[in-house]
Amino acid sequence: MPDFNNLPDFDSLPPVAGMPSGANSANRNDSDKDGKKDIYGCLNLLTPETVREAYKEAKDGVSFSLNYPMDLLKMHSPRQPMEHKVLSWRDDIKMGDALCLDDTVSFNTQASTQWDSLLHYAHQDSQCFYHGTQATKEQLTQETRAYDREKALPTLDHWHDRGGLVARGVLLDYRAYARAKGIEYTPFSRHAITVADLEAIAAHQGTEIRRGDVLFVRSGFSEDLAPLDGDQQNEKMTQGGWGAIGVEGTRETARWFWNKHLAAVAGDMLGFEVFPAVNEEGQPSMTAPLGK
Repeated sequence: MPDFNNLPDFDSLPPVAGMPSGANSANRNDSDKDGKKDIYGCLNLLTPETVREAYKEAKDGVSFSLNYPMDLLKMHSPRQPMEHKVLSWRDDIKMGDALCLDDTVSFNTQASTQWDSLLHYAHQDSQCFYHGTQATKEQLTQETRAYDREKALPTLDHWHDRGGLVARGVLLDYRAYARAKGIEYTPFSRHAITVADLEAIAAHQGTEIRRGDVLFVRSGFSEDLAPLDGDQQNEKMTQGGWGAIGVEGTRETARWFWNKHLAAVAGDMLGFEVFPAVNEEGQPSMTAPLGK
């Protein structure tokens, strides 16, 4: 496991055979001194000291939900759409005559706001996830969490044991910046947000990015998609050649994310990285949780 208190520069990261260069060396197949692999990735940057500093940023006492509706994606997709049922104790569950209503919800978590775990998308050539972990659908399909009591897999359920995710959030607002600078684009086509763009936005906003931050990038994709019905969403995506705005996935991007020492990254885009992606080198999700 890397020493997260003394991380090397991106270009000094040790190479791993068969892996892309740089931050993807986190896919090395090694263990801690106690024989266990790390399961938290860049969340290890969220030390008590870092979190205490984050608390000092709160000024107004106002909170904002970053969740979109669970049925945000209505377009035709092989992924299961959201299904919501209301069940009556009396008529459906047969639990006596009391008037009481339950809800059941079934949906694919990729269909709306969610975090990708470090077991979501593997390095395709090696078929390995974070820290060289290999996992199968069968391993992860269990009725209880007892299957990973030893914390062998970097899945989201272990965030609970760590106390959840508490951090300083930083927003880089590409949409507002583009409007201010006269940059025209549609979120529904392949439009890359570069490292130069991110640096320019931070300077434009007067935003300082610190170690252990969770970085949010706003593109306007989800807010433009949300009001549309399924056919309209499909039409927008088709017109754009099934491309979508996102952060450019390059070695330069991977270097920037790593050297900023971010705890996690997130955005309102279809896949955070510009879609379709060109290569795997720029994927922060190899080491950092990815929200979208």
